[in-house]
Amino acid sequence: MKRSITSAAAALATAISLASSAAAHDDGRESVTPKFSQAIANIPGKTMRVVEVDYAPGTSSLPHTHASSAFIYAYVLEGEVESKVNDRETRRYKAGESWFEAPGATHSVSRNASMTVPAKLLAVFVVDTGETKLTTPIK
Repeated sequence: MKRSITSAAAALATAISLASSAAAHDDGRESVTPKFSQAIANIPGKTMRVVEVDYAPGTSSLPHTHASSAFIYAYVLEGEVESKVNDRETRRYKAGESWFEAPGATHSVSRNASMTVPAKLLAVFVVDTGETKLTTPIK
């Protein structure tokens, strides 16, 4: 019982943290919505966190890194997203396509490829359970 209360409290804290860091479309940035957070029972100390990233036409994310423990799978749900991770080339991903980001990766480009059509992606993180800040802008 105590463990489930602790897990619930951690999930709530994560959701609040993610929700408070969500950006609005009117500032030219993406909108991030937490969708799921669950400890992974057979991998002690790891949690799966899922966020939906909405890009209005012409919007982008600031260059950023993710939590140092984060393994990330990104899947484009709608539209087209341009992405550049580390020293790889900038690539355009269409709905139904995906990519992976390893721990410590730098995500220098993440944007809607269209100035007229919205884009949306689902980002699945596997992170250390204590990691609550999933994204850090690069200054």
